[in-house]
Amino acid sequence: MAAPTDTAAEQTQSTTGITPDTLTSTLKSDPTLSPIHVDIQDISGGCGASFAALIVSDAFSGKSALQRNRMVNGILKKEISAVHAWTPRCVTGEQWEKMKGQGS
Repeated sequence: MAAPTDTAAEQTQSTTGITPDTLTSTLKSDPTLSPIHVDIQDISGGCGASFAALIVSDAFSGKSALQRNRMVNGILKKEISAVHAWTPRCVTGEQWEKMKGQGS
């Protein structure tokens, strides 16, 4: 869902205060996650309503995909409740290295 104008996009972001940078900062500051890499993209055309994320952390080792997502969602509980869509992809450092090697 894209904002009809740049002004509307700015208004949505200013209302929620949620941007890829704020989400990244919150994740990077969490001591239990200690992410190796965080890449968050606004997939709503710049209005700040939908985000996709790649989060790399060795804290995900031994956890299922559901447990990983719950871990991240717990950290971003307040932010997620204010956006339309949140799509995280949570991988370990080892998985990320394999992904980079495969060009994924």
